[in-house]
Amino acid sequence: MSAASLQSVAAAGGLATTCPYCGVGCGVRVDTRKLTVSGDVQHPANGGRLCVKGSALGETLGLDGRLLRPQRRVAESGPERWQALAWDDALSEIATRFARTIARHGPESVAFYVSGQLLTEDYYVANKLMKGYLGSANIDTNSRLCMSSAVAGHKRAFGEDLVPGCYEDFELADLVVLVGSNTAWCHPVLYQRIVAEKERRPELRVVVVDPRRTPTCDIADLHLPLAPGSDVPLFNGLLAWLATHGAADRDFIAAHTRDADAALAAAAETAGDLDALAVSCGLQRDRLETFFNLFAATDKVVTLFSQGVNQSGQGTDKVNAIINCHLYTGRIGKPGMGPFSMTGQPNAMGGREVGGLSNTLAAHLELGDPRQRALVQRFWNSPTVAETPGPKAVDLFEAVHDGRIKALWIMATNPVVSLPDADRVREALRRCDFVVVSDVVASTDTAQLAHLLLPALSWGEKDGTVTNSERVISRQRAFRAAPGEARPDWWALAEVGRRLGHEQAFDYAGPQQIFDEHARLSAFENGGERVFNLAGLAGMSDSEYDALAPIRWPVPAPGIGSERLFGDGRFPTEDGRAMFVPVTPVAPAHPLSEQFPFILNTGRIRDQWHTMTRTGVAPTLGAHLPEPYVDLHAADVLACGLREGGLARVTSRWGTLVARVRCSGEMRRGQVFVPIHWNDQFASDARVGALVNPVVDPVSGEPEFKHTPVRVDEFRAEWQGVLYARGEVDLQPFAWWAKVQAPDVQRYEFSGRGKLDDRSAWARSVLRLGVSAGDWIEYRDDASGIYHAAHFRDGRLQACLYVAPPDLLPARGWLAELFGRARLTERDRVGLLAGAPLGPVQDSGPLVCSCFRVGRNTIVQAIRERDLKSPKDVTACLRAGGNCGSCLPEIRGLLAECALVEAAP
Repeated sequence: MSAASLQSVAAAGGLATTCPYCGVGCGVRVDTRKLTVSGDVQHPANGGRLCVKGSALGETLGLDGRLLRPQRRVAESGPERWQALAWDDALSEIATRFARTIARHGPESVAFYVSGQLLTEDYYVANKLMKGYLGSANIDTNSRLCMSSAVAGHKRAFGEDLVPGCYEDFELADLVVLVGSNTAWCHPVLYQRIVAEKERRPELRVVVVDPRRTPTCDIADLHLPLAPGSDVPLFNGLLAWLATHGAADRDFIAAHTRDADAALAAAAETAGDLDALAVSCGLQRDRLETFFNLFAATDKVVTLFSQGVNQSGQGTDKVNAIINCHLYTGRIGKPGMGPFSMTGQPNAMGGREVGGLSNTLAAHLELGDPRQRALVQRFWNSPTVAETPGPKAVDLFEAVHDGRIKALWIMATNPVVSLPDADRVREALRRCDFVVVSDVVASTDTAQLAHLLLPALSWGEKDGTVTNSERVISRQRAFRAAPGEARPDWWALAEVGRRLGHEQAFDYAGPQQIFDEHARLSAFENGGERVFNLAGLAGMSDSEYDALAPIRWPVPAPGIGSERLFGDGRFPTEDGRAMFVPVTPVAPAHPLSEQFPFILNTGRIRDQWHTMTRTGVAPTLGAHLPEPYVDLHAADVLACGLREGGLARVTSRWGTLVARVRCSGEMRRGQVFVPIHWNDQFASDARVGALVNPVVDPVSGEPEFKHTPVRVDEFRAEWQGVLYARGEVDLQPFAWWAKVQAPDVQRYEFSGRGKLDDRSAWARSVLRLGVSAGDWIEYRDDASGIYHAAHFRDGRLQACLYVAPPDLLPARGWLAELFGRARLTERDRVGLLAGAPLGPVQDSGPLVCSCFRVGRNTIVQAIRERDLKSPKDVTACLRAGGNCGSCLPEIRGLLAECALVEAAP
């Protein structure tokens, strides 16, 4: 936006933009004076609701750790260092290196790896440059890791990558089936829409299909904890059940589909009888029958599926098994019914629209279709269009590893953390001749391996569009100036294109011009055979683009969006019919063994996002689950010789990690769960991607993040502790550590090995303090191994360090609060040395409600003292649960625990 526009917005007290996190695509309002964020009541996705991550966006806008100018890695005789350089030099170097590599080794020797964090305009320019002007399809996206199985399933069934429904369908349905989705934590605003509808209309039924009993089960009428990987047998069994119990919509099948008999034959062959199916799915027979009866008897059914379905070696087949059941009953394209794919990232859908995957072209055109390739080439007036699909994400980095790809540009993603077999990815980048990384953060696991770093724009500085899971295109608007020399990703790409001799093709003045080209391509020679059509958004002026309100595609004419697709029973296939896809179960590529007896499952937690480059700096988001953890069944903890709260090493054939042992009660025997977020910037050894097996779905190329055989062993440490520090610390003395951002200070949990002889010198070394630095106090008890120390400057607490048994370590919330004070009293100092406050201080306990900073102890005390009976009572008393609602499942659990204690004799 222009300076005048920003001033106008500031005067009005807010700006409408979109949240940069999950695929719900919530609208937010930014107070540009205070840099605070609230939900946009006018946005169709959220109607004013906002989860805790979105609410805490203001905490992520600081410049600490930002990459603010282009840098080149310079290797000298000592450690490697970075050298700043001008943008012109950086862009010319990229153009020269890419051109030289192509001249010597051909266009298949260069590649881009991009991200669902990019805006649609960035994505479009990247694809145009690689596929139309470099002549290669070597561009893939981290969205390959979360939704490409859904893309492949949609194309097999519908002929085009199309999500038929909209969020309103969850409120119109009579049965909502959530498959492989911890919606309460991963898509919390959509989950709260379902919760609100269920409270309004208790007859709405919710079924959760997930191996874990996640917080999403809080509203479930039925939970099916199926065995990992048994989705195809489950939905094949459902299809067979629907056929034998008269639930088919035969008119719809006859008029609008094909290959139903083949799909039924495959289902009948693999589903078996109900008892055998229950065994293969790891379910009780009566629960299975209840689900089948519910689905058969309910007309308005929506089936939401997400990463638990997609991230599989058979993800595409799982998607089609679900779609088959909806096609068979005709429950698609009508209010309150249909299969629904929830994307993980804010613009995964936008990337799909512009050909962000290596096997697609822009505007939902097919790279493998000569006629459609020629169409794109005519529109772009490009010298060529890539003729063969490029390697998908995992294979792309394998091509880097073996030297086929020699120059790689990575944008807005951190593959050294997020990809499977991540240590091999790290080694691939070490081997690569030339690696460019565009990012907002100066030091990520991936950026450390780059030859050239480019400073990109972050949320709040970007200007463009994103598309959410229900096909709504929304504007993401800049509300502050770019810091330092940060520039848009589309601009850097276009400048490289110009330097490669394609000035006219990449002569963009701004994102509006790029979006207009994208919209015109969607309508170009589109006689209705392609559903994706933005004709009504072509030709907008700068001011119209700037004022664009959320609209759901297709947009065939100005101001005319769409709701549901396929309501007329027509599909974008050659004969206009949807296709049933016969599917049969496939055994995991790597079964369990005596050496690796557990199944590793990975996924997100409530308050963090991806690899924490944004959420990791927000104190509000660090307190709920502050450490990497491995979640196991309590019986497995005992069998492995572990203890809850201790440390465990998790090992697969591909790598290892160390994490805190947790028993949430969510896990089945023989299964473990580890979150995806932690990396080398936030923990010593917690990159779960290093463990994940590199098996991919043969159709979609999406990796198997839900089934890796592992073993779990105790991680032995001789001492442990906690450290708070305002400045940098030396982490080398620790055998294990994890870092979390607290207000004004960094918190470190740590463990170590070996004897600590001179603890005072050791502590000063950890804190990087000289022997005479500032005000230093300490306490030691060598007999019990306890050591406490604190450092002050001008009366203000700078750091404190504790080594003690776990049950004698101080309350974390109390320590963090001391750092907010300008000066500490003598009483506070004595408490610091003692490791506990002197006098009564309320310890709120582990954080439950991040929005209002309410801890477990506070909630339990209020429940007991005020006789609270419901989550609404807790909210009325403490506000907890009154904003995003993500903590309500945990609050219900605390209510149940207190009721059990009260009822005990």
